[in-house]
Amino acid sequence: MDSAPLPDLDGLDREALKALLIKHQEELLSLAASHEDQLRSLEAELESQRHILSEQGQELRSSSEQIEHLKLVIEKLRRRVFGVKSEKIVIQLEQLELHLEELESSQAEMEAAVERVRPAAEPKTRSRRKPLPEHLPREVVSHTLHGDSCPDCGGQLRQFGEDVSEQLEYIPDSFKVIRHVRPKFACSGCERVVEAPAPSRPIERGLAGPGLLAHVLVSKFADHLPLYRQSEIYARQGVEIERSTLAGWVGGASELLAPLINAIQRHVLAGAKLHADDTPMPVLAPGSGKTKTGRLWTYVRDDRPAGEDTAPAVWFAYSQDRKGEHPRQHLKNFKGGLQADAYAGFHHLYGDGAIYEVACWAHARRKFHEIHAIHASPTTTEALARIGALYAIEEEVRGKPADLRLSVRQARATPLLEDMRKWMEKSLRSLSAKSETAGAIRYALSRWRALTRYTDDGLLEIDNSAAERALRAVALGRKNYLFAGSDCGGERAAAMYSLIGSAKLNGLDPELYLRTVLSQIPDHPISRIHQLLPWNLALSLQTQSSQAA
Repeated sequence: MDSAPLPDLDGLDREALKALLIKHQEELLSLAASHEDQLRSLEAELESQRHILSEQGQELRSSSEQIEHLKLVIEKLRRRVFGVKSEKIVIQLEQLELHLEELESSQAEMEAAVERVRPAAEPKTRSRRKPLPEHLPREVVSHTLHGDSCPDCGGQLRQFGEDVSEQLEYIPDSFKVIRHVRPKFACSGCERVVEAPAPSRPIERGLAGPGLLAHVLVSKFADHLPLYRQSEIYARQGVEIERSTLAGWVGGASELLAPLINAIQRHVLAGAKLHADDTPMPVLAPGSGKTKTGRLWTYVRDDRPAGEDTAPAVWFAYSQDRKGEHPRQHLKNFKGGLQADAYAGFHHLYGDGAIYEVACWAHARRKFHEIHAIHASPTTTEALARIGALYAIEEEVRGKPADLRLSVRQARATPLLEDMRKWMEKSLRSLSAKSETAGAIRYALSRWRALTRYTDDGLLEIDNSAAERALRAVALGRKNYLFAGSDCGGERAAAMYSLIGSAKLNGLDPELYLRTVLSQIPDHPISRIHQLLPWNLALSLQTQSSQAA
C-alpha cells in the first residue's frame, strides 16, 4: 500500500493535525489486518504442505518396505530356481525308469518275504542266466566236510565229483567271481552222497554277493545313482547286469534288513531327547505320469555333544503327505524333549507334557541372516551378533558333561538371552509392522520359551542342526534323481537312509558296514539282531578299515 506525501505540518492547525493522525492510524490498522490475513493464509498453506509431506513420507516408507520385501522374495526364488533342469523329455524318461525300478524292487521284496515265511518245495522257474564273464578273475572257495566218515553209518567216504556254483562279487572298483566248490563224497558202506552244506546267500539263490549288494545299495541311496545308471556303469566294466536284476536285489536286501531297521527305530525313540525334521520327497503318482509330494521324516538321537556315550543313530520314516498324524504315530511311545522347527504338525504333541518343545536358534538366526545378506541394517547386524555370542558359549561346552553345560549356560547365556529379549521388544516398537526384520523378531519372541529351554537342561542343544545334517543326504538325492518311483520306493529309501545314516554317525564306512551285515544276517538269529547294529560292529570294523589302509 502506497502512502501519500505528508503536508507541511507547521502550517496545520490543531484540528487538521488530529484529522491527519486519525487517517494514518486507520491506514496502519488496515495494513495490519491485511498482513494478519496473509499470515493466516500462509499458515494454512504451510499446514496443508505439512500434511502432504506426511502422506508422501508414509507412502515412501511403504514403498521402501515393499521394495525390500520384493528383493528378499526374488533372492529366495533365485536360490530355489538355480540348477533346475528344463529338458522335459529327459525328465519324463527318468520318471519312467525310476517307476519301473521301484515296481521291480517292490515285487522282489514281497517275493522274498513270502519265501521266508513259506519256503517253496520246488525252486520256482527262472529265466536262464547269462554265464558270468570269463575275463573276470576267479576266487575258489572250497567247502569241505568235517571228518571223512559217513554221518549215517560211519563208513569210509570216497570223492566222486563236486558241485560248483558261482557268485558275482564286487571289490571296490572291480568285480570278481567267487567259485564255491563243494566236493561230493559217496559212502563205501551205504552209498550215501555226502557234501558240505551250501553257504548261505543274502538273497536266496541270488547271484550277488554281500559286497556287490552293499555297493548297489550305497550307490543308490548314498551316492544317489539310480539303478539304470549303475547298469550302464557295470556294462562299461564288461559286466552286464539288467536294471530289473538290480531292482530285484534292492527289494530282496530291503526285506532282509527290515529287522535291523526296526531295532534302530527302537533305539532312537528310547532316548530322552530327539531331533526331528522333515523334507518333501517327490513321488511318482501311479497312472498319471506326474509327481505328488510325499514326506520323509527324520528323528536323530545324538547325545555326544552333552558328553554321553550312548550310540548315536537316525531313523527315517516316509509318509504320503505332511499331516500331523504322522509324527503323532511315529512318536506315540516317546517321552522327552523334541528339538524341531515351528511346523504346526508338531504342536499337538506338546499338549499333555510328555513331549515338550525345544525350538531351534538356527531357524531364528536364519531369518535375520536372509535379510542381512540382501539388505544389512543395524538391527540385523546386532541380532546376528547377539545370537553369535550364544553360539560362542556353546562352542566352549560342546562335548562337556550335561551338568557343566547347564551351569555355564545359566551363568553366561541366560543373562544374554534376557537382555536380547528386552532389546527385541524395544526394537520391534520402532520398526514397521510390515517389515521383514519385524517379522524375524516376532518369530523369535513368539517362541521365546522354547528357544530358551536349552538353558534349563544340559542335555538339550541350542539348535536342531543334528536333524538338518541328517536330511542333507536326502536333499542331494532329490536333486540328483528328482523323485522316488512309488510310495514303496519312499519307504525303502527311508529304511536305507536309516542304516546308512546311522553307520555314518558311528564313524563307519556305510559300504563296509552293509557288506559285513549282509554276509552275516542270513544266518543270524533275529533275537540277537542288536549285535549287527552299527555301534555294536563299530570297533571291529574300524580296526578292519585301519588295517586295510
